This record gives sequence, C-alpha cells and structure tokens, in this order.
Amino acid sequence: MKKILTAVLSFSMIACLAACGSSSSSSASSSTADTATVDETEAAGTGSFTTIEDGKLHMATNAAFPPYEMTTDDGGYEGIDVEIAQKICDKLGLELVVDDQDFSSVITSVQSGKSDIAMAGLTETDERKKNIDFTDTYATAVQSIIVTDDSDIQTADDLANASSIGCQEGTTGALYCTDDYGEDHVTTYQDGATAVQALISGKVDAVVIDNAPAQEYVENNDGIKILDSAYTEEEYAIGVSKDNPELRDAINQALKELQDDGTVQQIIDKYIKAD
Repeated sequence: MKKILTAVLSFSMIACLAACGSSSSSSASSSTADTATVDETEAAGTGSFTTIEDGKLHMATNAAFPPYEMTTDDGGYEGIDVEIAQKICDKLGLELVVDDQDFSSVITSVQSGKSDIAMAGLTETDERKKNIDFTDTYATAVQSIIVTDDSDIQTADDLANASSIGCQEGTTGALYCTDDYGEDHVTTYQDGATAVQALISGKVDAVVIDNAPAQEYVENNDGIKILDSAYTEEEYAIGVSKDNPELRDAINQALKELQDDGTVQQIIDKYIKAD
C-alpha cells in the first residue's frame, strides 16, 4: 500500500531564475513525423543529436491538462510545458511542433519514433522507465483530491471509504489509487475534465488529479472543492527515446541553463500564482 501524505496541501516548484529568449509559440500537430528524414543537429556545447524531422522537435502531449498544456482559441497551444519546450527549442535551434493526442499515447509515441519527446505533466516511474528515458526533473507537483462541497470525504484517509474514485486514464493518480484501493474502486476517464463532471453528476465520490489542473476545475465548476489533505507529491520530467541519449543530454543541458537563469520558474509563476 502506498503511503498517503496527509500534510496540508502545498504546490512547490523547483527553484529557477529570470526569463530569456522569445515567448513560447505554438505549432500544428504532425502525424507524419515518423516518416521524416532524421536530422543531425550540432548546438553549442551540446554535441550532436538527432530529431525525427529536419530542424524540428516533436512534442507528444495531451493538451487538456491546464495549466501545463491546453489549446488556445485560435487552435494553438499554450501552458507551462509548451513554453518550457519552446525555450528548449530556442536553445537547440529547433522549431517546436506539438503533437496533441490522448495522454495514454504520449509514451508510445516517443517509443515508436513518432515524436521526439513526451511532455505532458509526466512523472518518472519505474514502469515508464522500461519504455523510455527521462530528463532531469523540472517541476514538483501534488496529487490533490477533489470532492463535492457536501462530501463525507474530509481527508486523504477517507478515500478508503469511497466506493469509486475518478482519475484520468494513464496518469500516476490512476496508478496510485489502483494500487491503494484496487481496480474495482477506480474509474478512469479520457481527461480530467470528464472525471470532474462525473464527480459533479454523482458517478464517483472523489477525483484524484494534479493540483494545478484541480485548481482550474474547481474555479470553473460550482459545488466542488480541493481537500487540504494531499494524496501524494511527485516530480515532472521529459520523456525521451532510449535510442536517443544524445537528445536527452542536449535537453538536460538546455533545461539546466533555463533553470539556472530563472526562465523555468518564471514560466511556472506565470501560470501558477502563489497562494
């Protein structure tokens, strides 16, 4: 049984320093990247690495996970992960291409060579490491519990009494809840918004999801709240193919520079306001 954290909810992010470079831009999703010519790129201080399409970095994500990745009114993409990925591309001299898909497909997309990286509020786990490699972490996130205002569930410990817990399919929240309470007590949905609607309509007793999107859902829906008692805490990293360690190393160097000069933290602070 995975030990549940019951400390007062807090959302902490790794410390990083000031913004540099141009603002994040969005690109259309590509479904033909796996057939493109491999590009060999030399960036200052990073050595050579390959991408699946000449001069571009394909990012597999699920753009229904605010504030990390989401769609804009004009059909583009924005969010913490999108902006950090754009800054990495700026450093590596690449164009960012966002490959929007179901969350359950992002790891497979990288593993099969259809995308270069998976960046979707992705937590490094032993199971996922069997299929892809991970960069250094860039953010720390809390798994929160959403319930209705009149719910009998008041703390994380009370989840043991829930008849059904809603989660987004393929997420660590779903994995952890299944491990703790069994498959019979967990109902998965394609995205977090659908899980929250299931909670509002009484189909599940609680929803376990990352704190940042949880805040968005609670802000936009009446009658639900986030418990002060957190479920667990985890760190986000970028998934890269096991066959491309050079790209992983180049991203790690770019990411370190963006952390050291404050860019990563500035992007996080732009989307997640301090309490």
